[in-house]
Amino acid sequence: MTQQPTHRGLRSGLALLIAISIAGFATPALSQTVPVPKPAPKAKARDGSVQMSAQEKGPTTTGATQTPPNPVIPDPNRNVPANIFATFDASQKAQAARVSSYLSSLQTLVGNFVQVGPDGSKTKGDFYIQKPGKVRFEYDAPSPIAIIADGSSLAVRDTKLATQDIYPLSQTPLRFLLSDRIDLLKDTNVVNVTADDIYISVTIEEKQALIGTSRLMLMVGVKDGQLKQWTVTDPQGYDTTIAVYNLDSSKKVDPGLFKIDFTNYTTPAN
Repeated sequence: MTQQPTHRGLRSGLALLIAISIAGFATPALSQTVPVPKPAPKAKARDGSVQMSAQEKGPTTTGATQTPPNPVIPDPNRNVPANIFATFDASQKAQAARVSSYLSSLQTLVGNFVQVGPDGSKTKGDFYIQKPGKVRFEYDAPSPIAIIADGSSLAVRDTKLATQDIYPLSQTPLRFLLSDRIDLLKDTNVVNVTADDIYISVTIEEKQALIGTSRLMLMVGVKDGQLKQWTVTDPQGYDTTIAVYNLDSSKKVDPGLFKIDFTNYTTPAN
């Protein structure tokens, strides 16, 4: 069983960023050594469309291709106490409803991302979402990491080490983004809703007895209503921010991208 970090120094580089941003709040249900998978060939769907593969970089968008954005890094000294907003005014409710409606309207979404870790390091890659509950993050080389959710489980795969950690999707913050339909004010513990001329920001807080308090801040563009980024704050107070761009909600995504191989390849001890 893979040991979880007890402080920031126990994991280094990309492994730390993955643990915090995706599965930092959960304990792996399974840790495996697996063979490195070979890229799957592209295949035509029954309707003749070409399905996307994980190796197909730079998803086509409905508009002009964007350059990577500079993620908005939250103030590290901020402090949002639990239940600071026991009630919300009409404007805050309307903003939260707008974000909820947008998230609920999505069925598929592909695009690129920039991830900024607690130490300021940046990584990039592509992502693919098929709701409910399915996502794949492909990190650009030289990163060996891929993250796959199949609707119930989430796998953090390291092709360099040929390892795979399995987490329950229900214990990761991604479930809020991957829900088929969601009403943030009813279905989550929203502790803050703010808006300016650029972003609507909704902060969700979670408390777990053995782990501590963590937060997820979603940011949606005021002008276009699209998801711009999210920030995960771990129980130690460290932030990982993922900004997304080149978004396309019209692409058909190959269902095979979300398949997790649960085969146990570990050789039993004699």
